[in-house]
Formats: sequence, structure tokens, C-alpha cells
Amino acid sequence: MAGKQILLNAFNMNCVGHINHGLWTHPRDRSTEYNTLEYWVNQARILERGLFDGLFIADIVGVYDIYGGNVDVTLRESIQLPVNDPLLLVPAMAAATKNLGFGVTVNLTYDAPYLLARRFSTLDHLTRGRVGWNIVTGYLDSAARAMGLDAQIAHDERYDRADEYLEVLYKLWEGSWQDDAVRRDKAARVFADPSRVHRVSHHGKYYDVEGYHLAEPSAQRTPVLFQAGSSGRGQRFAARHAECVFISPPSKEAARKTVSALREQLVASGRRADDVKVFAGAAVVVGKTEAEARALHAEYRDYASREAGLAHFAASTGIDFARHGLDEPIDYAGGNAIESARRTAEQHGWTRRKLLDLFELGGRYPAIVGDPSQVADALESWIDETGIDGFNLSRTVIPESYEHFVDLVVPELQNRGRYKTAYAEGSLRHKLFGEGDRLPARHAAAEFRRY
Repeated sequence: MAGKQILLNAFNMNCVGHINHGLWTHPRDRSTEYNTLEYWVNQARILERGLFDGLFIADIVGVYDIYGGNVDVTLRESIQLPVNDPLLLVPAMAAATKNLGFGVTVNLTYDAPYLLARRFSTLDHLTRGRVGWNIVTGYLDSAARAMGLDAQIAHDERYDRADEYLEVLYKLWEGSWQDDAVRRDKAARVFADPSRVHRVSHHGKYYDVEGYHLAEPSAQRTPVLFQAGSSGRGQRFAARHAECVFISPPSKEAARKTVSALREQLVASGRRADDVKVFAGAAVVVGKTEAEARALHAEYRDYASREAGLAHFAASTGIDFARHGLDEPIDYAGGNAIESARRTAEQHGWTRRKLLDLFELGGRYPAIVGDPSQVADALESWIDETGIDGFNLSRTVIPESYEHFVDLVVPELQNRGRYKTAYAEGSLRHKLFGEGDRLPARHAAAEFRRY
């Protein structure tokens, strides 16, 4: 009997080097075309052909300047620099597809909630309910300085601000316009009924908002809410707000513990244990045969940059690994970057040499390498043994890495009954959860509704 259906997002970013660094130098890679619509539209069509649930688009504000105390490696290897705005990609890809979802990262620390609410409502209208928001609070001091702050806001306070930010958004998305507010009555000259559109009044510790939501209700009202924090405070935030959580576990055991703790927190918060879909980061190199896959992996490895992967991880942890010898113990205590990344490195005692070994494809995800059956076995084992729901598949050489997966792995998973053979109707939220387009009544947003 087949197990639960596997969910799949492609994991990308509006830049040259995203996770698997250095592969932009591969002769078949096209990631240097990231600043063209053709690049993104072609990718969206490949993913929809493979019935992917979504394209998860990462983003950062700021630059990676920890490694070596400068941006030299960052610029030479294009480690998420330059990086363009992810939201502007979505309408073009949505016009070229009918079902593919789009999870877009926006840092709330540097965006006013009143305007962010309108942008996501606009995208939800234009995609007909296929948009999600990856909620991030930032972790780079370089971003804080660029945005006029002396330093990054403390880790837990970033989440305190985010809690209030989401409350403002729920008031705008869920409570400002009633469902029957829009009449479009030309004869009566009434587009919207004023008695059914309500002013939002919010005066909190961090935000003051007085006004009406600028957009009429979209298919989902609130976009599907993604979140990637695995710290204790991040999990409490996820238990209240998130619908999809992205994790980057170093092992199945770590994934199992993270998923179990999250589901316990969900129940404690009055939600169901399965109210959140958990996606694990993964890289896949697949060939028609195992030998072909191994040869392709070796080929990719020749172009990858381990040092660029280390520079990226330096920004994630706030530690300048360039100052440490290959086997020198590293003090991971303290810091104000990504707490889960720093904690994982500390628990494993990773030295610079070990990190360079881990980043053989230029990134932090160990590659799943093999023929379609072997890859499917590996994906199934992660699902069945850890409790995750799916994967965010990072790109290696683009577009062939996604083409190979769609052509080889998807049919294998379908033959095993582990992957859909057609898209469900409805919004991204309904496709993922099968409970309609809107957030369920047990979600925190429901208390702000007027319909």
C-alpha cells in the first residue's frame, strides 16, 4: 500500500548563485540568464509539466560580508549577489502556467505591513490564488546597516515584531472587506458597499496602522504562509502562523526531532498536528542509470566551489571561517544570525575542513545521487522515517537538473502511487490541504474576520 503523497517545490532565487555555488560556471548552466523573463517562464513550464506544487523563491536583503570580512568571494562567485526582487517574476510565470504555486520570500523587517498587504493581495488576484509568502525577519547585519539601523535586531525580538506584524496583516486581509462588499452593480452605480468595508485600527508596541485595506478580497485573502525558522522561538511563531515550514536538517534523526517538536507545538496552540506541511531541503542528481548519475555528479563536483559554500555558511552563522585553520575547533556560541544553523554546527563540532567536505556541490544539502528507483527510494525513506511532507529541491545545473527530475523521478514516484498524476482544482492552499481557499477557522487569522 502506497504511503502519503509527496509534495514538491523547486527551490530557487532571483540570482546567479543560490545554494549549490560555483555551478554557474558549468557550460550547460543558464543561471546567468536570471535577469530575463524567458529564463523564469521556461523554468515555470518545466515545473508545471512535472506537476510541482510550487516554486519557492528565496531572497535576502543585504550581502554576505562575514567571510574574510569583505564581499570578495561573494562577488567573484556571485553568492546571492547580485540579487533581484522575487515578486516581480511571479506575474509572468503565472501567465505561462495554470496550476503552479509561487512561494515568495519577503523580509517583513524592512517593509511596511500596509503596503506589503496590498502587494500580496495583488499577486493573489493575478495568480488566481496561487501565491504564498515566505515570512522572514532577516539575519544579516549588512542588511540592517543598509536599511539605516546600527545593527540587526535581536533574534527573539525579530519574532516578537513579526507576531504583531502578522496581526496587522490579518486585520487587513481578513477583516477590512467583507465577502459581499464588492457588488459591481453598474445600474446602481455601486462598485463596493461602504457599510461592508471597515477601517483597520491597530496601535501596538511596534506598529500603528489606521486605514482601509487597499485591495478587495482575493481568492485566498491571506496568501499561504511559509516559514523557515527552526529555533525554539521560530517554532512557536510557526505554531501560531505557518502553513508550510521549510527545514534544512543534517540527518533524518534531526528532521524527525524537529518535525515532532513542531507538531506538538501545533496541538498546544489549538491547531491540528497536520495543519503544517514540512518541506526539507534536498539536492538530487539523477541519471537513467546509477553509473550515469555518478558520472554527472562527478562532473558537477568539478565545477562547484566549496569555498563559496563556506562563505555562504559564514553569513548564516555569523562566523568568519577564513580566520580558522582547517582543523581548529570553532566557538559557535553567541551570535545573532540563523540560530538553527549555528546550533547544528555546534552540535556536530564542524571544523572548516569538515564544512568544506560537506559542501562538495557548493552547498549545504547532501546530494541524493542515483537512478530513478534509487532516488525515489531515498525520497520515500525521508518521508516515511521523519514525518516530513515533501521537499524543496535546490537547483544544480539549470535547467537540466529540474528537467531530469521531471522526466525520470516523477514517473517513478507516480508508478509507486507516491505522487499525483494531475493537479487538483482550486487555490494553492486548497491544492495543499484540500479544505478550501481560505485559512481554516482554527488559524490565528480567523479572530479578525468580519464574514
